[in-house]
Amino acid sequence: MIRLILVVLAVVLYLIFSIPVLSYLKNLEKKDPKAAAKKSLDLVRWILGIVRDLAGITYEVRGLEHIPSDRAVLYVGNHRSYFDIVMGYTTVPAPTGFIAKKEMIGIPLLSQWMVQMNCLFLDRSNIKEGLKTILTGIEKVKGGISMWIFPEGTRNKTEDEMLPFKAGSLKLSEKTGCPIVPMAITNSADILENHFPKVKPTHVILQYGTPIYLDQLSADDRKHLAAYTQNTVHELLADNQKYL
Repeated sequence: MIRLILVVLAVVLYLIFSIPVLSYLKNLEKKDPKAAAKKSLDLVRWILGIVRDLAGITYEVRGLEHIPSDRAVLYVGNHRSYFDIVMGYTTVPAPTGFIAKKEMIGIPLLSQWMVQMNCLFLDRSNIKEGLKTILTGIEKVKGGISMWIFPEGTRNKTEDEMLPFKAGSLKLSEKTGCPIVPMAITNSADILENHFPKVKPTHVILQYGTPIYLDQLSADDRKHLAAYTQNTVHELLADNQKYL
């Protein structure tokens, strides 16, 4: 329980004391968007690194060499914990926005930081609004910002390894031609979700897989892209077991 209190306190204090920083970053963005994106990522990495350490997380990251350095990508993977985002932002090499559920936009200060980090808020119950979000994501990818999406559509709370991947979640890659970087996070639910409200020191493994280039896939694999990508993530999760 103490670890949870420390984690929450660290986030709340950061959000409060970073209000002037947000204003500075928004002004910088008007003059130099790339510099603002890099500074934003550095700051978020810093606070989430503190959160990770307060939670007692040890971790291993594999496959960073697979991430293209010359273009934006779409990160796609499994989702079992709120700490998946912590692990994502503290390991990605370039500015990246997460696609989050629309309810997150109602959280003061946190949502402002999410916007600053190029995150998008998806209304899964409204097809028209969901399409607008995807179109905005397409523009961000074309502008050099990578995006991260959990195609299960929600945090997996079942005993199943993964929920079925939703085909629409991969439109960002289909419409921009950006590579899909499959990724697998193992053990993140053991940090908090499996024994809430306790935060438990846990060893987490995050593995980035070989990029999937749509123009290199067969017609059948492109037709069933969600299933193809999910199978790739499944293989990464199985591989992670060797390192536990």
